[in-house]
Amino acid sequence: MYLAKTPTVIQNLFPKLTWQMPMGVAKQEAPTLYLSFDDGPTPLITQWVLESLMQYQAKASFFCIGEQVQKHPQILDAIVAAGHSIGNHTYHHLNGWTTKLDQYISNIKQCAALVKSPLFRPPYGRIRPQQINYLLQHPKILQVTQTPQIIMWDVLSGDFDEQLSPEKCLANVLNNAQDGSIVVFHDNEKAQRLLQYVLPRILAHYAQKGYQFKAIPMHTQTPNNP
Repeated sequence: MYLAKTPTVIQNLFPKLTWQMPMGVAKQEAPTLYLSFDDGPTPLITQWVLESLMQYQAKASFFCIGEQVQKHPQILDAIVAAGHSIGNHTYHHLNGWTTKLDQYISNIKQCAALVKSPLFRPPYGRIRPQQINYLLQHPKILQVTQTPQIIMWDVLSGDFDEQLSPEKCLANVLNNAQDGSIVVFHDNEKAQRLLQYVLPRILAHYAQKGYQFKAIPMHTQTPNNP
């Protein structure tokens, strides 16, 4: 069970987490979407994503699993070289709800040795308050000097759902994403079928509506939480 749109009540319960970004219109810019991709880097799939984004001069954020980076460091280099932002997604894709604090932090550190970023996204979006507080209070865990940011989302495409139709996956985004939204996709094998249908259509649709696509900055920025 998952929700395509994160309810405002949930966002308000966890104000230390970043659910949305500042709206472009509020900054007198074009409306903005913040596309993000979890669980890579993955051969061929991540490269296809990079090529798709390039067609629209779009920037995005890639939350990388350390184990995948260890196997495919050249793909991480390509992500960075293309001007996208990167984030820590733990080394082994751990579920924070079922992982002890010391093990969770150790796994984040292991990923941080490969992914240099103040951005962190908990796998499955599952992280406990104790883990949140510890991570935010200890920037050295991520091997950075900036204030850590725990990046969540307000729109979940559902591209990981093998039972979902391509049309419904597309609708999950079109019906919910708006200026300042952080949208989650996955650049892995499980999501490939839906991702290759949905991403080109999302880029085309929002580009036609005058949107720009930005990466979540790898420096401190005030989120647009409700």
